[in-house]
Amino acid sequence: MPVSPTRRSLLMSGFAFAAAQALPLAARATEPPHSVVNVSDFDELWRTLGERYCYFGDKTTDWNAVRAFYRPQAEAATSGDAMFEVVSRVLRELYDAHTWAHDAPDGAGRLPYFDLWVEPEREAGLITCVRAGSSAEDAGLRPGDVVLGVDGAPVAAAAAALAPRCLTRPDPAAAAYALNLAVSGRIAQPRRLTVRSGGRDREVLLPLKSTPPAPNVESRLLPSGHGLIVIRSFADQAVIDAFDAALLRFKDAPGLIIDVRENGGGDTNVAKPIMGRFISKPQPYARMRRREGDHLSEAWTETVNPRGPFTYAGPVVVLTSRWSASMAEGFPMGMRGIGRATVVGTPMMGLGAGVFHLRLDLTGIDVQYSAEPVFDVQDRPRSLFMPDIAVDPPGDILAAGVMALQRASRGG
Repeated sequence: MPVSPTRRSLLMSGFAFAAAQALPLAARATEPPHSVVNVSDFDELWRTLGERYCYFGDKTTDWNAVRAFYRPQAEAATSGDAMFEVVSRVLRELYDAHTWAHDAPDGAGRLPYFDLWVEPEREAGLITCVRAGSSAEDAGLRPGDVVLGVDGAPVAAAAAALAPRCLTRPDPAAAAYALNLAVSGRIAQPRRLTVRSGGRDREVLLPLKSTPPAPNVESRLLPSGHGLIVIRSFADQAVIDAFDAALLRFKDAPGLIIDVRENGGGDTNVAKPIMGRFISKPQPYARMRRREGDHLSEAWTETVNPRGPFTYAGPVVVLTSRWSASMAEGFPMGMRGIGRATVVGTPMMGLGAGVFHLRLDLTGIDVQYSAEPVFDVQDRPRSLFMPDIAVDPPGDILAAGVMALQRASRGG
């Protein structure tokens, strides 16, 4: 697909052409050298995040040291993949699972948290959550197992190789992030983990697993008589119509469960209209800020408006997991904020901000980064959101949600 040139790239091309005309024929290059392209885009990335990334106050990252350390690497990169790796390492200095480069090539590191959630434990990683339906679950990995190694290397060494290099002091959050990077493995490659389970060490092969795509919205009537609507994405406007159709089916149900446990997020403009089906007047659901110089702005309030031919007034439960991410974290928080849901499950991924996107003009690398931190209506960070009813893995979250609806129906 042809890509339209940006104004900046046209200007750069014009300057390069003019300079080329002043050179002897033998000295003219057919394209700018990699170093010029890479350094220009590196500077744009470093400057933009320095001005607009919202979590520097929570990090121990020395952003000037990042420039000094990685700019020579960008200048030395001789291929697109090599430059992509430099950009990825720059972003890892922020140890933020919502800040990353899109369209990573095969063999690049996967983003955390792929199918395991691990916490540092001495020189290993304690598994606290396993993604449902993953090859890790298929292999019998369970919360409480300990990861000792990844692809033949000690997991501590694998994590150290991925850890930020430009911190002013050690940060446990950075160490945990690097550990989860390590156990996530590489794109399009299987993994071999050394795992300790019940006092015994074993090698576990996690093959690549392909699963057929599931619909973004599915619904069914539960044996308890409650409606269940599964929303797997907020990234498509068609989700709104599909949800409305499901809600019409359950218009008279005594209670409703909305499941966002496998939802990676999406667009506020998809989630808000769904929230609007549960209120009869405008309600605040979140507060937001953004960078202003070296600090965050004053908060502004985001509001949900009522929508649809009817308002569902029965009790509602929203199910969450560690893989509820981004807008799938904002949705449960918002439903609780408008007073229309009890949240049941585990803590979510902890992606606490809305993202901005940046396309680097010359290399074409697409980056997203945390830019607008989100807070609940009591001004508590979304990243720290906790469910009303916690279910420790591997507990049955759906069953706990049904029980919560039954208690609500009894007035308990």
